[in-house]
Amino acid sequence: MGKKGEKGPTSEASQSTNGRSADIAAWRSKRLVNGGVGIGERKRAFESISFRPQPTVVSWEDGSSREQRETIGYPGEYPFTRGIHATMYRGRLWTMRQFAGFGTPEDTNRRFRYLLEHGQTGLSTAFDMPSLMGYDADHKRSLGEVGREGVSVSSIEDMERLFDGIDLASVTTSMTINCTAPIAFAMYVAVARRRGIPFELLGGTIQNDMFKEFIAQKEWISPPEPSVRLACDVIQFCAAHVPRFNPISISGYHIREAGATAVQELAFTLADGLGYVEECLSRGMEIDTFAPRMSFFFDVHNDFFEEIAKFRAARRMWARFMKERYGARDPRSMMLRTHAQTAGVSLTAQQPVNNVARVALQALAAVLGGVQSLHTNSMDETLSLPTEEAVKVALRTQQIIAEETGVVNTVDPLGGSFYLEQLTDDIEREALAYIAKIDEFGGMLRAVQLGYPQHEIAEAAYQFQLRLERLDEVQVGVNKFVDAEEELSIPTHQIDPSIERDQKERLVRFKAARNATTHTAALERLEQVCRDRGNVIEPLVDAVDTGVTLGEASEVFRSVFGEYRDPGLV
Repeated sequence: MGKKGEKGPTSEASQSTNGRSADIAAWRSKRLVNGGVGIGERKRAFESISFRPQPTVVSWEDGSSREQRETIGYPGEYPFTRGIHATMYRGRLWTMRQFAGFGTPEDTNRRFRYLLEHGQTGLSTAFDMPSLMGYDADHKRSLGEVGREGVSVSSIEDMERLFDGIDLASVTTSMTINCTAPIAFAMYVAVARRRGIPFELLGGTIQNDMFKEFIAQKEWISPPEPSVRLACDVIQFCAAHVPRFNPISISGYHIREAGATAVQELAFTLADGLGYVEECLSRGMEIDTFAPRMSFFFDVHNDFFEEIAKFRAARRMWARFMKERYGARDPRSMMLRTHAQTAGVSLTAQQPVNNVARVALQALAAVLGGVQSLHTNSMDETLSLPTEEAVKVALRTQQIIAEETGVVNTVDPLGGSFYLEQLTDDIEREALAYIAKIDEFGGMLRAVQLGYPQHEIAEAAYQFQLRLERLDEVQVGVNKFVDAEEELSIPTHQIDPSIERDQKERLVRFKAARNATTHTAALERLEQVCRDRGNVIEPLVDAVDTGVTLGEASEVFRSVFGEYRDPGLV
C-alpha cells in the first residue's frame, strides 16, 4: 500500500507478495489510492495495543472460489457486504448519536448540549406521546403525558427553543417521529428558514416510517395508504430541496422490539423499503434521485454473530434489489446506510448494572457489522428516562470501543470467517423467502392490510416468551442467577409535574398571539392540497411558520384521510 505504518509481517504489502490474490492490489489502487482522493484516513498509522501494524482489510486467498469473491466483494464496492466505504472507520468513525428528549424544549436542549460537550457527534430527538400521536400539549388526550417520554413540541416556537444556540447547518439531527413526521420536519425546515440557513446545508434524518408503525409500534393517525403517501411527500421534497437530509429511516428496530426474530426484522424492514421505493417510482421519480438518501435503522440484540451477519446480509440484499430490480446506476443508491440502537427489550429492571455489559457487547456487534451511526442504551432505561450519569456511561461505551479496542483499525475484520459467511448466507436466504411471500401479496402495503407481518411477529414473540419460561433462553438476573434480596441501587430520572402545566400555558399564549386571518388561510390551503393529492410539505412549512400547531395540522389529516383503527381491536 505504501503508507507509513503498514509494514511488517501482517501488512498488506507483505501479504500481496506471499500468495495474496492480485485482486486485492487492484482494489487498493482503485479505492484507496486513485479512487480514494478526499477520503483519507483518520490516523497516519493504525497499530494494535502491542504496536503491531494493522492492515486496511484482509481478504481471501488465490484458491478461493470466484463465487465467494463476487458474493462478499470488497469494502466500498458492490454488493457492499463488507461495508459501504472502502476505509470504513479508518477514514471516519460512526456517528455517536445518543437518543435524548424529555420535558420542555429547554430541558432537552440542555441535555443536547451536555452530550455534545462530552463527545457526542450528532443529535437524536425523542418526542413525547402527544407529539407522536398528533395532539397538542393542551389537548384533553395529552393529560398526564406531556414531556413524559420525550420532549413536548406543539409549535414552531417549541422547535426554536429545542434547538436554541445549536447550529443546524453544522450539527446533524435525527428525529424519531412517524405519523406526525411531515409536521415536525416542516417545523425544522421553517426554523432553518427563519435563521437564514439554506435548505441545502441541512443534514440529518427523520424516521418517517409508517409501514413499521402499522406492523409494530402502533402510532398512527390515518390509514396505511395515505400515511405512506405523506411519508413519500417528505422523500420527494427532500430530493428536490434538502439534498443532505435523509427523509426516511426505515426502521427494523421497533419490529425487533415487538418480538421479531433477526430474520423477520431484516426481511420486513427491507420489504418496507421496497414499498416506499414503489410509491416514489409511481410518482414518476427516478430511482437515483431519491434512493441515495434512504436510510435504515436496525436493532442490535444479544446474539453476537447473528447481529453482525444481519448487517452484512442487509447491505448485500439492498444493493441487489436496487441494481437488479430497479435498475439503479448510482452506487450510492445501492448503499444501505444504517443507524443502529442496542436492544431496549434485552435490558432488565433486575440487576440493572448488568445492562452495561449487554449494551457493550451489542454495540461491539454493531461496529463489527459496519453501521454508520449508533445509539447505546443507558443502564436505567427499563426504569425511567436516562439520568445524565447513565447516558454518559452509555456514550463512553462507544468511545471505548472506538478508541481502545482496536476493532476499528481493519475494515470488516471478521470477513471471511467460515462461520460468519455461512451465517450471512443463511440469514439472506431466509429473509428473501419472507420477501418473496410479501411480493406474492402484491407488496408490503397489501401485506400490512392483511396483517401478515403482524401475525408473524406475534407468533415469534410468543415462542420466545415460552422459551424464557422453560429456561431454554436465559436472562441473567431474571430467570437465572437471581438475587432474591435485590434492592434498586441506581438513581432514576424524575420528571417535574409542573412541566405539563407550563407547556399548556405557553401554548395558550402562543395561540392567542397568532394572526387569525393568516392562520385560517394556511389551514385551508393545507386541507386543499391534501384533498388534491399534492405534496403537503411546502404548504406545511408555510403553515407552521404562521402558527399552525402540530395538533391542528394533524386534525387536517384526520379530517381528509380519516382515522385508522387497528382491525384486531375492532
